[in-house]
Amino acid sequence: MESMRLRSSDFRRERQAQWRELETLVKQVEKKGIKSLEAEKLHRLPGLYRAAVSSLSVARAISLDRNMLDYLESLVSRAYFAVYGVKPQARSLIALFFQQTFPATVRRYGASVLTAIAVMMAGLAVGLTFTDSEFFYSVMRESIAEGRSPTSTTEELREILYSGGEESDSTLGYFATYLFTHNSQLGMLAFALGFALGIPSILLLFYNGLVIGALAGLYHTRGLGFEFWAWVLPHGVTELLAVCLCGGAGLAIGFAVIRPGRYGRLHGMARAGKEASLIVLGAVLMLLIAGIIEGFFRQLVQSLSIRYTLAGITFVFWTVYFLGRGREREKR
Repeated sequence: MESMRLRSSDFRRERQAQWRELETLVKQVEKKGIKSLEAEKLHRLPGLYRAAVSSLSVARAISLDRNMLDYLESLVSRAYFAVYGVKPQARSLIALFFQQTFPATVRRYGASVLTAIAVMMAGLAVGLTFTDSEFFYSVMRESIAEGRSPTSTTEELREILYSGGEESDSTLGYFATYLFTHNSQLGMLAFALGFALGIPSILLLFYNGLVIGALAGLYHTRGLGFEFWAWVLPHGVTELLAVCLCGGAGLAIGFAVIRPGRYGRLHGMARAGKEASLIVLGAVLMLLIAGIIEGFFRQLVQSLSIRYTLAGITFVFWTVYFLGRGREREKR
């Protein structure tokens, strides 16, 4: 009998922390509903439930004391209804992601994201000084320049800013798809290469800013700076922020390599990569939105005031969204 009590005590001590965590989550679901759980807790609930079921099975097999069996049976029954009683629909999970998980994760890795933004802005500032033809050609690929160069006339440069109004819907749709694909590849690359101490991510971000700055500098020298930014910013606010988010996610992995923490480098990279991938997932949707704006709105709307208005709206929207969305649940 003494041996049975000892075995029961050891069994409880090894697993009690998980049981208590599960019981806390079940109580919250019973009191406030499944939607009250934060994304991380919602993700842990099924795993804790399965562990409790396993514990109950073992407890029955080795005939542990009746009180423990009663407790586990009650806990597993309540957890079953919490996990399976109300299955969250796909739409609910998507809504939860964009209402809370995405902005909260961006805030959690705010230092990495701000570093990415600073690197791109530094590249842009340097690019503005590349007004000399030799420097311009050294950074600008023909596929990006699309015929724009220091040898282009002012009228040729202006024509590009206002072209696209006569394009068909199918042509604009193809253009939007191309832009989304190109920018998604850039963002994914900046994220995927973060494991190399974040250095490739930094170089990609800096180069992207350098190219934009070089083009902006070219237009500024022709007195077309105001028109150029009206051409870039309506989609650029969303697009460049999305690329910076991907780059920031890559830097987060790089920082985890440099400062792995108490559990080691591999664990730090795995954890940072898992959370940072959520940022990339949201950024891909932002790139889709930017591609639609660039492929349709920018090509069809010629008014500078309307272009700047849209740029301002998108800037305010993303600022409010990332700084404020989901904070009410973080306080619970």
